[in-house]
Parts: sequence; structure tokens; C-alpha cells
Amino acid sequence: MKDSLRKEHFYSHPIDRVWKAITDQSEIAEWFLKADFKPTIGYQYTLTHEDTTISGKILEASPVNKLVYTWIVSGTGDVETTVSWQLTEVNGGTQLVIEHKGISNYPDEKLATTMFNSYSGGWDGCITNLEKYLNKIVHVK
Repeated sequence: MKDSLRKEHFYSHPIDRVWKAITDQSEIAEWFLKADFKPTIGYQYTLTHEDTTISGKILEASPVNKLVYTWIVSGTGDVETTVSWQLTEVNGGTQLVIEHKGISNYPDEKLATTMFNSYSGGWDGCITNLEKYLNKIVHVK
């Protein structure tokens, strides 16, 4: 069982614009999930979608480069994993690396494998939705 996954994507948008999209709760709600979120160390955030709640604590927030938080999905035994977002300015755009670690913390291998697959597909969708959102707001302005 793999313990972590890593996703990378280049956005042709300035790093401060990508940072705002991943840290501002009203923007997070536009492209990801309904959010009670502040990029402040120690803040207890909540993301919700239908019957699923994701909660955790902000561990690191270094504008505009790094955001790290714990990730606990309701109904999975309060297992804590960690998500990090690393942003790097590249040629006027932004290189994003998302890492999700601690997936082997789930108590049984079947659940861990299910969660790994869910997270992998979920983060792929997240990357795509963020791209669409960033492209949309550029054209609105």
C-alpha cells in the first residue's frame, strides 16, 4: 500500500492569483468545496460536500508558496492524513505540487486502498477544476 501521492500541474497564472484561489474560502467554494477556511497556522478548517465533511488544522501557511494542513474525512474513523500545496513561480506562471501523505494510516488495507484511489482521482479533478476556475476569472475581468 502506497502511503502518499503526488500531483503536479502548471498554471499559466501568476502565483499570487493561484495562492488566493487555494486559500480564500469564497474562492475555494467556487471550484472545490464549501469552505470555512483561513490560511492561518492552527486554524481549524471545514470543507463540506453533500454528506461528506473534511476537517483539519492548518500546519503551515507561507504565502505565496506553501500551504500544509491535516485532512480528516468524516465517517472514516477520524484518520488523519496531511495535504501540502507547494507553489513555485515559473516563467510568469505557477507550478503546483500537491502531496497527500499518511494514507497508510487507515487501519485496514482495503480502506487505505479505497482512500488512495479516491484521493488520486479527487486531486486530478481538483487540478482540473482549479484550471477552469482560474481561466474563467481571467476572462471575467
